[in-house]
Amino acid sequence: MSKQTALLEFIVRHADNNLILGHRLSEWCSRGPFLEEDIATTNIALDNIGQARLLYTYAGEVEGKARTEDDFAYWRTHEQFTNAIITELPNGDFAVTTARQLFFSAYAYVLNEALQKSADATLAAYATKALKETQYHLRHCSEWVVRLGDGTEESKRRMQSAIDELWPYTNDLFAVTSNDKTLIEDGTIPDLKSLKGKWTEIVTEVITRATLIMPDLNAFQHEGSRVGKHTEHLSYLIGEMQSVTRAYPGAKW
Repeated sequence: MSKQTALLEFIVRHADNNLILGHRLSEWCSRGPFLEEDIATTNIALDNIGQARLLYTYAGEVEGKARTEDDFAYWRTHEQFTNAIITELPNGDFAVTTARQLFFSAYAYVLNEALQKSADATLAAYATKALKETQYHLRHCSEWVVRLGDGTEESKRRMQSAIDELWPYTNDLFAVTSNDKTLIEDGTIPDLKSLKGKWTEIVTEVITRATLIMPDLNAFQHEGSRVGKHTEHLSYLIGEMQSVTRAYPGAKW
């Protein structure tokens, strides 16, 4: 497997994470618990989609087949997406969305922080820009986890339930493919597994501050997103997201 193929795979995977999560968060638009949070959640969704656009554009350059960001987002089937499973799961209540955002934002933070040192200048520049947004995302959702966890009896119950429900999907974020090893060896990307420790520290600190109980670190974990294994939820999400483009192929806005 060539380095070009390995790099393309990594870039698209990271872009898929951001696009799918951004779409999920966009579903909260006009449905937030109150206006300010409605706007905040929508802005975070836009950040994720913006990051996906940058990565898809770079993926097209690496691939060299003139594919655009729209081609990657709208003209692949759901089986061709490699986003982490946690990003495609339904929003659930606000506690579930908040727990998912904590887990993903902590992951994006440690990944982008490490990617700043990438031997690939484009990835390093992307990570420096994305890290500023990710720091805000992590701070925002952390404050909500603490507010709900250390709030009323009902908010605490829901927040704990959300953390327990999503925990089995977190290790999938750190899955490493055989192609990744080529990029790790030459300093293009960090070893994702090596980032798990810092991620765990960040998540543990927030959950502890929220007076909630950390899940068992050795609990069962879902996996398989890197080889195209997804939940049924992704196909419905992709169908909705791509509906206009596929109904009017080639249309210009």
